[in-house]
Amino acid sequence: METLEIIVGNITKLSVDAIVNAANCGLLGGGGVDGAIHAAAGPALFEECVKLVDSLPGHRGKTGEAYLTGAGALPCKYVIHTPGPVYYDGNHGEAELLAASYRNSLTKADERGCESIAFPCISTGVYGYPKEEATKIAIQTARDFQPRSLKRVIFCCFSERDAEVYRRLLNG
Repeated sequence: METLEIIVGNITKLSVDAIVNAANCGLLGGGGVDGAIHAAAGPALFEECVKLVDSLPGHRGKTGEAYLTGAGALPCKYVIHTPGPVYYDGNHGEAELLAASYRNSLTKADERGCESIAFPCISTGVYGYPKEEATKIAIQTARDFQPRSLKRVIFCCFSERDAEVYRRLLNG
């Protein structure tokens, strides 16, 4: 990967090729980042997600997988929806599932020829993943990824406090 960047901002405002949505398995919107992305994208994203869900086995997404849609009214080209894991105690495969969310999202973007992708802090909100552990997984997964087209990975943090964790671990 050519560059890993950390910013504080609103992921729905970024002019990148793809943004990642920290989705739930329903893939139709929810709270936090998921709700903000759906609200900013408008009805076109919801309609595309309904079609996507209808095509999936059991009509649900799977934790750790990634699903690509258009972006509706957002300034990016694509939204990659990935259900991250709920954190229990770290002994239920949470780390592997979180790494899969990042890796599968990177793969989807790379397969579409994207040069830039922005991630929120997946699973660290209501899903309760400890921020430091989640950040280590996010950074390591991005560093390990071997892209064909991706050049920039942006970790878009909601707060300066979250960004400081990313900066410390990225540079440490």
